[in-house]
Amino acid sequence: MATIQSDFRWAFLHAAAAASSSSSSIRSLSSNFMLSRAAAFRRTLSSYSTTGSSSSSSSFYRLKVRGFSSDVVAMKIGDKPTICTADELHYVSVPNSDWRLALWRYHPCPKAAQRNHPLLLLSGVGTNAIGYDLSPKSSFARYMSEQGFETWILEVRGAGLSLHGSNSKEIEQSAQALSEQMEAASESATNEALLSEQKSKNVLNALGSESSIVRGDKSDILISKADKKMLATAWDESRLVSKLTDTFMRLSERLSGFLSEGQSKIMSAKLLDQISKLLVDSQLSERFNEIREKFLSLLETRQNSGVAGQIKDLSQRVVSIIEEGQRSVSPPLFDLQERFASTLEDFQKQLDLMVKYDWDFDHYLEEDVPAAMEYIRAVSKPKDGKLLAIGHSMGGILLYAMLSRYGFERRDPKLAAVVTLASSLDYTSSKSTLKLLLPLADPAQALNVPVVPLGAMLSAAYPLSSRPPYVLSWLNHLISAEDMMHPELLKKLVLNNFCTIPAKLILQLTTAFKEGGLCDRKGTFFFKDHLHEINVPILALAGDRDLICPPEAVEETVKLIPEHLVTYKVFGDPAGPHYAHYDLVGGRLAVEQLYPCIVQFLSHHDSA
Repeated sequence: MATIQSDFRWAFLHAAAAASSSSSSIRSLSSNFMLSRAAAFRRTLSSYSTTGSSSSSSSFYRLKVRGFSSDVVAMKIGDKPTICTADELHYVSVPNSDWRLALWRYHPCPKAAQRNHPLLLLSGVGTNAIGYDLSPKSSFARYMSEQGFETWILEVRGAGLSLHGSNSKEIEQSAQALSEQMEAASESATNEALLSEQKSKNVLNALGSESSIVRGDKSDILISKADKKMLATAWDESRLVSKLTDTFMRLSERLSGFLSEGQSKIMSAKLLDQISKLLVDSQLSERFNEIREKFLSLLETRQNSGVAGQIKDLSQRVVSIIEEGQRSVSPPLFDLQERFASTLEDFQKQLDLMVKYDWDFDHYLEEDVPAAMEYIRAVSKPKDGKLLAIGHSMGGILLYAMLSRYGFERRDPKLAAVVTLASSLDYTSSKSTLKLLLPLADPAQALNVPVVPLGAMLSAAYPLSSRPPYVLSWLNHLISAEDMMHPELLKKLVLNNFCTIPAKLILQLTTAFKEGGLCDRKGTFFFKDHLHEINVPILALAGDRDLICPPEAVEETVKLIPEHLVTYKVFGDPAGPHYAHYDLVGGRLAVEQLYPCIVQFLSHHDSA
């Protein structure tokens, strides 16, 4: 376990470094996910109507939402991206947001028994629909549709083919671009990681040398110390003042929706520390420290026009100190202006990441899942208005949380039956490897790493886990037990199924490892406390070799559900075969051992 922890921290530090410097791989991952903050979606849809098609290949629908002045826009893509192996690809909007959530739809087999309810599949944290549909012969979604279930997979915001767009052409083009990006990732991820590592070495070598190299598009330009003084002529003082002012204004005002007061102070202090290090061992340091204290005092004040003016004045003084330092003959202050500009730019990129990935578990629970469920009801029209639902990992946690909330509020969740795979609301008593993420429960650490590029990390680590000398082979066992998944399918899962995870989401999920279990973002509603109030039948399944959500974690949640409503089963035998975290969905024996168990349970409650 010590080795695993060391390797995990090694991988995590690489991700932290990548996020902090806003490396090219992170920028690529985040470029498609600009987020406008969404309002809570708690209202139900009252009607469903087709308003026509914007093109011959795609159909637009508008869903009337009670209580909103504008409609919820939904569409079916005619020309599906190649990475989508479903029968249809639909998009549904989230009210008061520019997110368009992707829904993969699988038609029920006409020869199978007719079912009364559509089936919704929810994936784990940082994953997309591919995990449910790895190949024609290893597809949980396709298996369920062959059993007669109209099957839908939801990709929540930031996952898979979910995107931003306002019209059919824009959405279709973005979907195609995302598909190409995801397909290319599996081929280029390893090369990108190696290239990034080499670039880092080049930068370190350059910083350690007597001279610096400025990389141009066509040539390398060598700049000696004597030439560096000439760079001062390019110093744009007003631009830097504006940039610094804008940064602190974002911390005090525009980021207030993301940062709490304490977190804003942490981020402000972090930037000021970085600037202070540029002035270390100089006579300017004492002057800067005086300004630093005034900055921090101002940022504690509620935003008003007077504060804005003072922030600009202090920014001007900081830039003046930097300019004076640039004229110094002291060697440590050479390139001070350029280093200051670079520090400011890197910090702003980190803030940009925090804004782009501005969502948490509650956004999924209160907005994404309800929007998808209402759309499926409107399209499929079950007579009683109910769905069947299956959730893997975080997908199951979402279903538990929904049932808990609705039970507490005495509302009907409109679910006929639920299946959870490797899910729990309380991990405190287990030995889950996810406890390695607990350092992120410290807001300061989470702000250092605004996103965790899980997809990029696993893609970079895959060669080390699948080829000699198998340095990170333990990563494979977190995903699949030995001989339970074909190597090519495991490769596809690792390289195509994972996405980037916001720190806000991780912060909320880590409450599942604390006393009381998972709670809402306010820390006032503990979901497991109200499981006894639910009235929906649940099948809870666990894998005997699941290191992420061990059976004991699943049991912690199961024991809180009314006994007559819950069925619990652990898959895997002492002598083998064994089931790890993803084997419950895509393991080679799941189709024989696990899928029939699920079909039997859902069939019973589908006809009830």
